[in-house]
Amino acid sequence: MDSDTKKFLSSILKELSKIDYVKPEDIPNIDLYMDQITTFMDAQLEASKRYADDKILTKTMINNYTKNNLLPPPEKKKYNKEHVLTLIFIYYFKNILSISDIQHVLNPITDQYFGGDSNYNLEAIYKEVFSLEYSETKHIMHDLAKKFQTAMNTFAEAEDGAEADLLRTFSFICMLSYDVFVKKTIIEKLIDHTAMQADEKKDKDKKDKEKK
Repeated sequence: MDSDTKKFLSSILKELSKIDYVKPEDIPNIDLYMDQITTFMDAQLEASKRYADDKILTKTMINNYTKNNLLPPPEKKKYNKEHVLTLIFIYYFKNILSISDIQHVLNPITDQYFGGDSNYNLEAIYKEVFSLEYSETKHIMHDLAKKFQTAMNTFAEAEDGAEADLLRTFSFICMLSYDVFVKKTIIEKLIDHTAMQADEKKDKDKKDKEKK
């Protein structure tokens, strides 16, 4: 690996190290009002912002999530810890999925586990999922190194300097974009398959009920 690659990957790793998931123990154990929720989320996920004045969540967003049945309604205008956990899932999903797709992914989880007292309550699910973060970051860095090196070897006949930098950077962006496209397509197919299974189960349950 040449020095340019190492320098680039080092800068990326430094940025990724700033992005950390919100730990359940950092979430207040008291119910929060809307303003407190937006302030908390803005502070906890600040490293995820692209620009300093970006908003992680707004009152309008949260109200829309409730209207679209993504977020269970608050109790007396207050949101509990499970509301915060649900909002964190929504925050990450909304960057790549439509509202409809997020509903298909998240609603079965909140319907079954929000406010539940089983072994797999919402907090336990959150901890299990985000515990994979460290190992996944290592895989991502390894994959980034391979893609970057491949991109730097493209356009071998380009003149050194600005032209080569432009074309190779474009190659790298295209490779990353294709990676995102493929993964997004897989997610959508999983969602469609799960939705189809749920519809088939509803039809079967309805027919069984009619027979009785």
